[in-house]
Amino acid sequence: MAVIDTEIRAREARREDALDAGWRPPAPPARHDGNGDGELPARPEGLPISNARLGMLMLLGGETMFFGGLVIAFLQLRLGAADWPPPGQPRLPIGLTAVNTLVLLASSWMLARALRAVRAGDQAALVRRLAWTWALGALFLLIQGIEWTRLVHFGLRMSSGIYGATFYTLIGVHGAHVVGAAAWLGGVLWLARRGRFTPSRYVALECCAIYWHFVVALWPVLYVLVYLV
Repeated sequence: MAVIDTEIRAREARREDALDAGWRPPAPPARHDGNGDGELPARPEGLPISNARLGMLMLLGGETMFFGGLVIAFLQLRLGAADWPPPGQPRLPIGLTAVNTLVLLASSWMLARALRAVRAGDQAALVRRLAWTWALGALFLLIQGIEWTRLVHFGLRMSSGIYGATFYTLIGVHGAHVVGAAAWLGGVLWLARRGRFTPSRYVALECCAIYWHFVVALWPVLYVLVYLV
């Protein structure tokens, strides 16, 4: 015990000597605002792409493979069917869905304008255009819900065979992605109203926009395959 006490006293003496000589402990790292748009550089030195953008590319790669598998399965079932749609099954609402496609494409265009607004430092336009984007996405989901209600009323259900199962699987999975993207966009809109995005700090907004554009770009492909082919 005496040896341990002697060692502790020696360490304290060395620490006091270092403090007397002007030594100070290192300062903690600077904190940032926690919304993904802090003072850290957008692209660390030596990296060709930032971590946020790399994460988005990985996410979109997984989503592409997921939807690619669904589309391939749909085409195999569709091309192997003798009649499409089967006798007694309602035809899909092509006209109303075409209008709904324009609604979703308009939301993507509005979000692109929101990105231009944040780069220009126009906070009022940013908030307004994000709100319009969210409203157009919500309108798309509302129209799709009306379509589904009518189709169920006319007898098209998941249990109606391959025709109904493939329709609700493909369109339903895409609708779930729109819901998720709209929830993300709602959080981004809340941050924008608090003034969290500036021309040099909008990584969270940019990542949300990339995902929204991806979800929107999927819809015309699904519309052609499911509704028109």
